Amino acid sequence: QVQLVESGGGLVQAGGSLRLSCAASGRTFGSYAMGWFRQAPGKEREFVAAINWSGGSTYYADSVKGRFTISRASPKNTVYLQMNSLKPEDTAVYFCAATARLNNLKGEYDYWGQGTQVTVSS
Repeated sequence: QVQLVESGGGLVQAGGSLRLSCAASGRTFGSYAMGWFRQAPGKEREFVAAINWSGGSTYYADSVKGRFTISRASPKNTVYLQMNSLKPEDTAVYFCAATARLNNLKGEYDYWGQGTQVTVSS
């Protein structure tokens, strides 16, 4: 069992940066791949980025590649999403999630946090 709690969301101007954190509890955190997804009003939840259990492999959506960076600090049971050069279209609720293997399919993720709001003003 893994419990996930996101933090770090907020309001930022276009071009700015935010770093989201996802704190995990549960002794098996280190064996899970972790992902970030986002959901804008009226839209489906979409994949943003994922990282494997060791941190050695990452996977990004084309829309954020080169702007966002996912990382993990296993001793702290924390996953981060550094978001730079933010755009108004990045506005959404951001969720972290845990899965058995690195992938971009929301249906493959077993555990989810409650989400944190990111708003980018133009």
